[in-house]
Amino acid sequence: MATEKNMPQSKEQLNVVIVGHVDHGKSTLIGRLLADTNSLPEGKLEQVKATCKSNAKPFEYAFLLDALKDEQSQGITIDAARCFFKTKKRHYIIFDAPGHIEFLKNMVTGAAKAEAGLLLIDAKEGVQENSRRHGFLLSLLGVKQIVVVINKMDLVDYSETVYQSIKKEYEAFLRQINIKSVSFIPISAFQGDNLTETSTTMPWYTGPTVLSTIDSFEKEPEKKDKPFRFPVQDVYKFTQSEDDRRIVAGTIRTGEIKVGDEVVFYPSKKESRVKSVEAFNAPKKESVGAGDAIGFTLDTQLYIKPGELMCKKTESAAAPYSGTSFKANMFWLSKRPLLKGKRYQIKLACSREAVYLTDIINVMDASELSSVKNKQQVDRHDVAECVFQTLRPLAFDRASEYEFTGRFVIVDHFEIAGGGIITGAVEQEKSLIESYVESRNQAWHFSEIDIAKRMKRLQQKPKFVLLTGPAQSDKIEVAKALEKALFESGKSVYFLGISNKLNDFGADSSHGALDREDTIRRLGELAHFFTDSGLILISTLSDMDDTDAAMLKTITAPNEFLLINFSDSHFHRYPVDLSIDQPIETDAAVERIMVLLKEKSIISDYCI
Repeated sequence: MATEKNMPQSKEQLNVVIVGHVDHGKSTLIGRLLADTNSLPEGKLEQVKATCKSNAKPFEYAFLLDALKDEQSQGITIDAARCFFKTKKRHYIIFDAPGHIEFLKNMVTGAAKAEAGLLLIDAKEGVQENSRRHGFLLSLLGVKQIVVVINKMDLVDYSETVYQSIKKEYEAFLRQINIKSVSFIPISAFQGDNLTETSTTMPWYTGPTVLSTIDSFEKEPEKKDKPFRFPVQDVYKFTQSEDDRRIVAGTIRTGEIKVGDEVVFYPSKKESRVKSVEAFNAPKKESVGAGDAIGFTLDTQLYIKPGELMCKKTESAAAPYSGTSFKANMFWLSKRPLLKGKRYQIKLACSREAVYLTDIINVMDASELSSVKNKQQVDRHDVAECVFQTLRPLAFDRASEYEFTGRFVIVDHFEIAGGGIITGAVEQEKSLIESYVESRNQAWHFSEIDIAKRMKRLQQKPKFVLLTGPAQSDKIEVAKALEKALFESGKSVYFLGISNKLNDFGADSSHGALDREDTIRRLGELAHFFTDSGLILISTLSDMDDTDAAMLKTITAPNEFLLINFSDSHFHRYPVDLSIDQPIETDAAVERIMVLLKEKSIISDYCI
């Protein structure tokens, strides 16, 4: 099989996927392309022919690709194998995607990397279930350039009637899924008809050959020429030998950047400037571009989380979407259906967030691929247009514009259950947290003892006091000391440590470990209970940011909370009530918080 080493990189390169139903001739087509374009390793064709002769087996071009044992034993392609061929115009990487329905996930893997696609239909068998499904998936995955190749015309005596019938049927299907301007080419891959040269056996067909059509595919713009996209994979902070660098690391997906360029991180919208480009064991660089795995230091020490998307400020017109809701075309592969309201995980670029299916716009049925309206779940092998919503904002693009930041997978029970492409942002009237609180309040039986009466009885204003900061800060010691000081001054107060394990409070049995969103939700609910009863609740939560604080504010409403930050601040927009630099003595920190509580009229007097 041709290898990447055989392909000098002076010419343009294009990725093409070949899909189709089982036994419709993909391997034969690819093998013939490799042979007819002289793209095989020297002597390979002769070697395979000699092997067939010695085994008294008729030679087939498909044998050139049968390298995997499973393919040889089962007679089907089970992986998206790569091969390479060249023309005078450019070099190609061909992804031979499997056609069997059980290997649909592998087919998607191959198609997701393609810039163009060939879809094979057997002239004798006609349009099959997978023929429709593969056409929809190519469209769904953003493959815009699609050519339908009607193969094995020699088995139907090169009949124009058969060709026109298949073309008419499949064109009607493509119109249903909004695919237009698709070419149809009648061929015999085994005989070589209309593959690299025009066939004399089908004079009624006057269109291009497969090879000339492939050469007519348009190459996508070079990634370095697109606006800058840098998903943050991790942030490394050095602490030894007076090295205080904080390196933002990842791989540049599109665009170029240089030292001194102003940058914006999404969705936090924090801004800074590139101070230096950092690479391990490599010469110092002033500029880098698409494909570079690299790190950056910034002029300002921002708190940036993995999963954020770094862009250039000068390219604000091409900024990504930032939000919690998006519309997507997606496919589902899990035996368990995709359900509304169930919690899943989305993996988008370097982001990993909880995600919920909020709306099913349209489903293409798994067996008939007919449109099903008002379906309440997405079943295995279904393809659907859906709306998803996350708790935390995401930065994303339309997949038609930016592949890496517009394609995603959905994880359920630690397995990839489905995936798709983002087609746009969606404006939601309420966030998931707001909808949850509204539902909670509707079911709430309010006490006849109002807050004013409780305040008068307890001689205090109920308040949730939350201390945040780095995990290694002294916030827990201060929180405990604050509780003691308030208690000794006669106040009704309680310190709730996260180490008390909130798993047992409102835990969702379908999920094991308590994650951050669950912690925040449950902490907010407890704060709502405590403050509604007139008490002062004190708790701590490490490394809070704007989103965490906004979620807590919504859950604890209408009772506000005090936010006290220790050491480095991770907040960009949310107002902090008190900032305490460290190191500081515990008593001194408690004194400052007590003064704040008195200023806010939470307590009228105190003693330490």
